[in-house]
Amino acid sequence: MNVEITLAGAEFVQRFSATRRGARLARRLAVHQLDEWGVPYGSEFSDNAALVVAELAANAVLHGHVKGRDFELRLLDLADMLRIEVSDALGEQGPQRCAPTSGAESGYGLHLVEALATSWGATDRVVGKTVWAELCAGRH
Repeated sequence: MNVEITLAGAEFVQRFSATRRGARLARRLAVHQLDEWGVPYGSEFSDNAALVVAELAANAVLHGHVKGRDFELRLLDLADMLRIEVSDALGEQGPQRCAPTSGAESGYGLHLVEALATSWGATDRVVGKTVWAELCAGRH
């Protein structure tokens, strides 16, 4: 199904507990918010955004967790791009793509993000870091 997606200067920001449940909720709310913005559930763009949010949120929970600190999800449009940002409280180590081994159950997340995003990276914050990815919101 081809859907013309036009984002209109909107922004969504929410904090979540740095738990597996928080990561799942981040993905679900991101897809819900995109639907509110006119990006239908089940569209290729919605599914790709959900996967990117899921991977970045899971990494924040697994690798950026500081006891008692939440992580933050931010979605915003940049004209024809959706920018997804996930911020956590641990800034000593940025995201690292590892070479997954055959049969490994983990280690693929940032490879998926890289494959789906137009660009991605990380920036330091006063406390912690933000890992971001941009997805083209053109014709999908």
